[in-house]
Amino acid sequence: MHILLTNDDGIHAPGLWALHEAFAAHGRVTVVAPDRERSAVGHGITLHTPLRSGEVVLEGGRKGVAVNGKPADCVKLALHALLEAPPDLVVSGINPGANVGINLNYSGTVAAAKEAALFGVPALAASIAGAPSDRMHAVGRFVYRVACELLQKPLSVGTFLNLNFPDRSVAAAAGVKVCRQAINGDREFFVKRRDPRQRAYYWAGLDPSGTAADDGADTTALAKGYICITPVTCDMTDHNALATLKSWGLENGFRERAAGGD
Repeated sequence: MHILLTNDDGIHAPGLWALHEAFAAHGRVTVVAPDRERSAVGHGITLHTPLRSGEVVLEGGRKGVAVNGKPADCVKLALHALLEAPPDLVVSGINPGANVGINLNYSGTVAAAKEAALFGVPALAASIAGAPSDRMHAVGRFVYRVACELLQKPLSVGTFLNLNFPDRSVAAAAGVKVCRQAINGDREFFVKRRDPRQRAYYWAGLDPSGTAADDGADTTALAKGYICITPVTCDMTDHNALATLKSWGLENGFRERAAGGD
């Protein structure tokens, strides 16, 4: 088994190496991660500047490849340039801070797993609510168990898993819930301030108290102390809306309307 590990917190992040510890005992592990923190960069990729990579040796002789790009860059570069063959699985994380609800759209952790899924490689992303460095190793072991299930019972091509752990120990979790992604999010606000030259600047903030409970969704399950697992698809088509759009009749008589006949 060959596992590619990455993240959005940088190659020195504890969560990344907790995953390494969990997986290295069972197979070959390659680490390709950003050379610095790249949180909340979404699925951005680098096009107009060169990507550079270099080996990093950490304490204990652990080795990885640092890339001066974003999480999706790391996966893309690994799959198409650095590795001789595709890995069996890509695991992204462990991110300190949950990635549930609308945050999936902004998360570099989730984007790395999605990038792998786009190319048909099984993948999962893992995050923990809070900043629990003391619980990373237990979470890593649980992620390994889920990864084994994923490899033995593959999902459809283009679908990956998003795991989130509550702000408590794995043993103290309320259980495991398979959930959908919530589409509501925390109330956002901006605090306006002035610098010494009286120029305005803004700090973004979130107010989770204004978020309504959404039964069956990842946000609610996580708030109740469950480990939540969400299958996420790369296909962003709203299949339920296809019939509605076809009923508009836009496909019919297109050439006549384009020629000014309608």
